[in-house]
Amino acid sequence: METERFEALIDAILAIIVTIIVLEIPMASNGSWEALFELKLDFIIYALSFLVVFNFWNYNNNLFHIVNKVNSSIIWLMGIALFILSFLPYLTIFVAENFNSFIPHAFYGLDFLATALISVFIAEHLKKSDKGNIALQVALQSHKPIYSTITLMVIGYIIGYFVYPPAITICCLVSIPVLWIVSKYQVR
Repeated sequence: METERFEALIDAILAIIVTIIVLEIPMASNGSWEALFELKLDFIIYALSFLVVFNFWNYNNNLFHIVNKVNSSIIWLMGIALFILSFLPYLTIFVAENFNSFIPHAFYGLDFLATALISVFIAEHLKKSDKGNIALQVALQSHKPIYSTITLMVIGYIIGYFVYPPAITICCLVSIPVLWIVSKYQVR
């Protein structure tokens, strides 16, 4: 199967997810700066969720530029990843409304981590489905960068459970640029 329609579907679902997240931010009770400032956590968590969705889109956009074909296992794995990622609007509000509670951050982090791990499975299936695509084989040669995400998330969960629950969500944010840096400078 060609990838254009598949990429369009991914783009559409991600656009809907981001739209739902921003629509869940409540309106300020009046037109004052104070009322807007009261919503600061909603906007901060929205910004983080936007970055998570954008990171997922950016990774897949860059990846699918070198993918020639997809098969049913890739489609289903991507469907699972999008399903998990589609919980982000709910989890964004859950975290914003319960910012100092462990459980909302734990679920937010779990959503982030599960999506990242499924991306590894998608990469493996892409390599198997398109063995003749040298650019794809080289690009997906190593999954070592995911270890930085897992390490940061474990640290976030430990700090989040014992000291400061938002550490989990902060580690989600920090893991995005760390993943880019590790991917760029990894030794293959």
